[in-house]
Amino acid sequence: MQGFPHLSKTEMDGIISYLHTFEGKSFTENDPVIPSITDPVPDTIASGGLVVGLELIGQAPASMETSPKARVKKMECEGKSGRVFISDLRGSLYELKEGEFHLFLSINTYMGAFIHQPGLGTGLGSFAFHPDFDRNGLFYTTHAEPGRLKESDFGYGEAIGTTLQWVITEWKTNNPSEQVFSGSHRELMRIDFVSGLHGVQEIGFGPNASKDDPDFGMLYIAIGDGGSVENGFVDLVGHQGKKVWGSILRIDPTGRNSDNGKYGIPKDNPYRKYPGMAKEVWAYGFRNPNKLTWDDDGGLLATDIGQSNIEEVNKIEPGKFYGWPFREGTFLIDPKGDLGNIYPLPDGDGGYKVEYPFIQYDHDESTAIIGGYVVNDNIFKGKYIFGDIVIGRLFYSDISGYGPIKIEEWKLSYKGKAVDLYTLTGSSRVDLRFGRDCEGNTYILTKADGKVYKITDGHYLF
Repeated sequence: MQGFPHLSKTEMDGIISYLHTFEGKSFTENDPVIPSITDPVPDTIASGGLVVGLELIGQAPASMETSPKARVKKMECEGKSGRVFISDLRGSLYELKEGEFHLFLSINTYMGAFIHQPGLGTGLGSFAFHPDFDRNGLFYTTHAEPGRLKESDFGYGEAIGTTLQWVITEWKTNNPSEQVFSGSHRELMRIDFVSGLHGVQEIGFGPNASKDDPDFGMLYIAIGDGGSVENGFVDLVGHQGKKVWGSILRIDPTGRNSDNGKYGIPKDNPYRKYPGMAKEVWAYGFRNPNKLTWDDDGGLLATDIGQSNIEEVNKIEPGKFYGWPFREGTFLIDPKGDLGNIYPLPDGDGGYKVEYPFIQYDHDESTAIIGGYVVNDNIFKGKYIFGDIVIGRLFYSDISGYGPIKIEEWKLSYKGKAVDLYTLTGSSRVDLRFGRDCEGNTYILTKADGKVYKITDGHYLF
């Protein structure tokens, strides 16, 4: 092995620690039999007694003739203008004004190779407006295209098939106040994916960073493992080398010192000076980090959809390893064995330097987590709200204290009557998402029918 005389001892220790994170082996027939855990989180999530009222704001225009006719996915505020935008997975970005959907941008118009079917890990994944959008007119999107369409910035050779490529694009408006996009666009990054699962579903800017903060204008990109572990390609996820799958990246989209010269590597990124590593990586070890949000102190939170047992909320810190594919929640998993089984953590687990979720629950409760926000209103009073994508179950946790984090369920009423999201959507798959406007109001989005509901009030039953 060649020497690295230009690196300090601290930097070398960091590299060695990074590499040792992945030491270990798959279980074999010669290993002692370890019984899998059948009920990893025995506690039941109970109702917190909170009932929240909903008001229907609107329904997105049909993007297909067959059901689901619209697939609303993300709703966010462009901070300084007060404008609210909402996306349809099938490629439309709308401005939402007084319950009406006004088409701002159609990805299909500009990206001829854009694909949105079947939808699990395709389509318009996410969007984010630069915090200086009112001056520079910049915003960003992620979308899916067929595999091997163009040369990728992050790939793994022709020996492994590529189903999709995910693309991060920068858009520049001619006028930030224009009602319909006109301007230019350029590609920042293109990533190969083994399957149509767990793509680039989320991007965002930290909303609390001031202009003198080094985090101002830094774009966070949440990248799933692409189904690589499920398809037997465990070595693609978070290992040493220039690999970004199962990671959260952090880039300066207006810089140019990346390998492809299209974006910047922030000076305070944890692996910026480590040779042979993806300098874009901020944190790693995720299966499907599908929602990013920030707490009141500027801390980054990410929900991660589990394999067969555990759903997680993680506090994200730079350079940390969050376990996948060797851990699912606070449990051991064999990435080359039966992914449906989980086991107790091994003795001496602290030596692996895994960061574990601060909120977790098992599949007795629900099957696919989606994150929301820390909501500071007179209903939730600073609690973090989240829920289940498929069945639409709704949860909150008080994350302000220092004790154990408790998960509680909240309920809904619509037009004065108790209701659940199954009933509202009339679908066996709710496809729950959360949204927020510029005044801090919280919304529920049901991708099953393209509807948007505003949370209007709340009361406790006990």
